[in-house]
Parts: sequence; C-alpha cells; structure tokens
Amino acid sequence: MRQKNWRIVVVGLVLIVMALAFYFFMLSMAPKSNDPAALMQTVGTVAGVVCGLSVAMIVFGLIGKRV
Repeated sequence: MRQKNWRIVVVGLVLIVMALAFYFFMLSMAPKSNDPAALMQTVGTVAGVVCGLSVAMIVFGLIGKRV
C-alpha cells in the first residue's frame, strides 16, 4: 500500500499557478521592453522549467511512498 504525499501535490499545483501568473504578467510588460521577443523567450523558458518541475512534484506526490 502506498501513501500519497498531499503536501508535495499542493506545492506543485501552487507552482503551476505562480508560473502561469508570472508568464501572463510579463506578457503585459513585454511591449515596454527594448526586445520583447527575447524577453518572452526567456520568460517562457523559465515558466516552462517551473511547470515541468511542478508536474514532476505532482507525479511523485501522487505515487507516494510505501507504508
């Protein structure tokens, strides 16, 4: 029997929400930048890495540990 780790799942979900909020916030700031394309490429990379890590956290949290 495995016990799910709900703390890790919740933190993963919060990180996804924060990454999406960061992306959309920076999307509104991009027109004011000198190079909006490079800015959004960097922001997209960062948001993608955070989302990837949070999906991994959610998966590991749902798999859980042995009791």
